[in-house]
Amino acid sequence: MDLLTVGIVKVTAPPKGTSHGVLVHAGGHLIHAGERWSPGESGAGPAPYDLVLAGLGACTFITLQMHAARRRWPIDTMQIVLRMTGSDKGLQIERTVSIEGLNGRQKAQLAIIAEQTPVTLTLRSGAAIKTVFT
Repeated sequence: MDLLTVGIVKVTAPPKGTSHGVLVHAGGHLIHAGERWSPGESGAGPAPYDLVLAGLGACTFITLQMHAARRRWPIDTMQIVLRMTGSDKGLQIERTVSIEGLNGRQKAQLAIIAEQTPVTLTLRSGAAIKTVFT
């Protein structure tokens, strides 16, 4: 089976003497990420679950934007808000897509597309994780 590399991300420690957190090197960009160490603290950057939601939101937005552009549908504005909650039954993601400029039929078609974006499908099906220590 041939493997297709979808993405490569490298996570490293921040420079010595700086705050908690990590540096995420992704797609030629540098993102500071970290967890809040105490209530009320903002952390060094987005927390890991924030980054998961950001990936889902970005994938959804870009996919819908491309689909609408191919059909010459006039999106005036689009916003996607994602919220992850957890309970004893597991985690759940709520994705709210707000679009101005399209009619109900167009929005209904984009709702179908949103359920088929690559990151949506990956999160729903899960992905095998192989960890290697060197």
